[in-house]
Amino acid sequence: MKILFSGISKLYGTSRQVRFGSQMDEVKSILNASILVENGRVLAVTSEDISDQADQVINLNGAEVMPGFVDSHTHTVFAVPREEEFVMRLKGASYEEIAAAGGGILNSAQKLRRTSEDELFDAASVRVRNMIAQGTTALEIKSGYGLSVDAEIKMLRVIKKLKESFPITIRATFLGAHAFPKEYKEKTDDYVDLVVKDMLPIIAAEELADHIDVFCERGFFSSDQANRVIEVGAKYGLPSKIHGNQLAVSGGVQVAVRNQSWSVDHLEHCTEVEWNLLKNSFDEDGNGTMPVVLPGVSYYLDLPYAPAREMIDYGLPVVLATDFNPGSSPVHSLQTVQSLACTQMKMTPEEAFNAVTINAARSLRLEDEVGSITVGSRADFLVMNQQNALQRIPYYLGQNLVKEVYIGGVKFDL
Repeated sequence: MKILFSGISKLYGTSRQVRFGSQMDEVKSILNASILVENGRVLAVTSEDISDQADQVINLNGAEVMPGFVDSHTHTVFAVPREEEFVMRLKGASYEEIAAAGGGILNSAQKLRRTSEDELFDAASVRVRNMIAQGTTALEIKSGYGLSVDAEIKMLRVIKKLKESFPITIRATFLGAHAFPKEYKEKTDDYVDLVVKDMLPIIAAEELADHIDVFCERGFFSSDQANRVIEVGAKYGLPSKIHGNQLAVSGGVQVAVRNQSWSVDHLEHCTEVEWNLLKNSFDEDGNGTMPVVLPGVSYYLDLPYAPAREMIDYGLPVVLATDFNPGSSPVHSLQTVQSLACTQMKMTPEEAFNAVTINAARSLRLEDEVGSITVGSRADFLVMNQQNALQRIPYYLGQNLVKEVYIGGVKFDL
């Protein structure tokens, strides 16, 4: 059945081209547009009258439409929030001081180990629905709050169940190398052994992950340890992503580029040396290590914001993501993230839009599927409740400008 969505005053995001540098300030759009959809895919995008080709016509009555947002970095599966640490930070405790006191990732790991798979799934399902309501139609979810064989597998099985239960695109990332459990504090290489020798074979056998990730950071996993995890993951067919340069210039970018990682995420601390490495990682087809910045973390932890403005001016294809998690970024809305990117990182609304659509899709190697409204892509799109929506999303901090969400051409019940 062919469905025509007509009456679109302005259709944003009509190109699959990943945006580098100054190109990020350009958004392809069509006025007075229509989208023809069949079997969940876009058949045509046009400003011409093609209603004779459709079996059904849905008139959107002059609304603006844009592709669904792509959130390429989240920790959506967790036991409970950590609001007590939020209060500790308000009283002056640093991220590292909270971690040293048994908070942070280890706190979440302890609570997750005591939580059943069903409880984790039910809580995560509410969060995923909230993210969809805010316009997210493609999503990456990491493990990493288990830090034991059983708990990491439990998390990944929950993510697999979320994939099966929601129509949006979900990708699973194995982040067993997120932190060192207390019992491995003085024998960190032994924990790396546990990750690569005990966790990875099970994950690969059950096909529980699409990517592998490592927190390569001061006080966490060293460059050598990160390289080992990534190299073994690659033998199991898992492309890598890296947490890097959040707390210091930690070598995370170097590890990511060396291993041809799909992305390196955080980058609150980086210099022109790292920008140059990232820029030179791209080949003539535009494949390279995408820089992903996470302004929600800087907002909640009072860290420096990643130098997104400088990276764009340097020619890089910047990505924005929420890093939605219970400790350092309890924000699930990419609309809020776009606003923070504009006000705190001096990105333009157009740059922020590209950073949560086509560039974010590239960081997951999904640009042929999501991140644009183009022939052959999934018919995942947002009907907005205001005109000039691209500029108004960052302007109206905290407001939801999404009226309706279509996933594969089917309206999602919000």
